[in-house]
Amino acid sequence: MAELFEVAELAGVTDVADVQRYCDEQARHILAHCDVRGLKIACAESLTAGLLADSFVRIPGASSVFLGSAVTYDIHAKAMVLGVDAELLRTHGAVDPEVARQMARGAAHLFYQEQYAHGVVGLSTTGVAGPGPDEGKPAGTVYIGFDVPCFSHSVIQERDFALRLALCGSRELVRHLTVACVLGKMREFTGSSQEKIPIMETRETHEG
Repeated sequence: MAELFEVAELAGVTDVADVQRYCDEQARHILAHCDVRGLKIACAESLTAGLLADSFVRIPGASSVFLGSAVTYDIHAKAMVLGVDAELLRTHGAVDPEVARQMARGAAHLFYQEQYAHGVVGLSTTGVAGPGPDEGKPAGTVYIGFDVPCFSHSVIQERDFALRLALCGSRELVRHLTVACVLGKMREFTGSSQEKIPIMETRETHEG
């Protein structure tokens, strides 16, 4: 079973606006960290359906790091677009740690280009946003996946893995907390929370 992950700073938080402020801060640091090291970010999203991508593109200058996101809400799209094992999806459903892990790997592969020199971080989300259960799993059951290239400043050794979230609240809150947890873990394993690096300034740009 995947390890349970929580963001201590968000314990008891029920206001989506507070979660968004946390996400903005984390995304700004992550993007600056990756930009300095030539790392790129690609996403595969199910229950968040673009919210994870939005957390990055809200930050001016994100285009130097963020490549894109594949919103694969449908279970068959996860297999067709991301290459998630179809038999795994049939037997375990979409809300599964191995599915999250394969989604993250699929995102990294989908957006990879030769000039990135294997420096693409893949992130994924899959779970039950609510309000009711799905696939026999209660609302708030979420798995987030990571596919991390080898780079010297990573503080973890795992290359690809998934974490389990047990979230509470409305459908909107669960989706936003999922994004916050991805960003919280991303910042943790890049080590950027311990570094002083140039922060991307908030300014008007013409991207996308």
